[in-house]
Amino acid sequence: MKACLLRAPAAMETNPLKYAEVPVPQPKSGEVLVRVRACGVCRTDLHVIEGELPPRKSPVIPGHQVVGIVERQGENARRFGIGDRVGIAWLHRTDGTCEYCKTGAENLCDNPMFTGYSVDGGYAEYIVAPEDFGTRASRPGQLVLKSMFHRALPALSPGPDWDGASGSTN
Repeated sequence: MKACLLRAPAAMETNPLKYAEVPVPQPKSGEVLVRVRACGVCRTDLHVIEGELPPRKSPVIPGHQVVGIVERQGENARRFGIGDRVGIAWLHRTDGTCEYCKTGAENLCDNPMFTGYSVDGGYAEYIVAPEDFGTRASRPGQLVLKSMFHRALPALSPGPDWDGASGSTN
């Protein structure tokens, strides 16, 4: 698959993202493979790309405001069906064991994994995500809002098949 890969953080002016061919990720148990239809650009992505956040994975595919279509389910993944439109956010996974997770405050997890930072993100044709951290987006143009999405969420592009003016898909 094609992806924008960050091998080493650098100033945006130096074009640190490289268009590359990488293997399509395979979903594990409880995960889904999503064909990316749109991925926003957030200031956090720029912090990752420019090295203002210390690298957690290298190389990494940035991008964490993702909307796409489920193409494959890993073992035991049944929350979303093939063809469902889903949103994938910054919080990729939590440890589920710390005091924050046990009290429902997963956004404060002691050992979180982040989409496009500690795991590959949405600047690619495909992304794998835990289904527990995805959000259903039932129709084109619908904003995907959930507590796991940060408050400064820009509108997510509904994808290339959205004509915007009439509110229909092609």
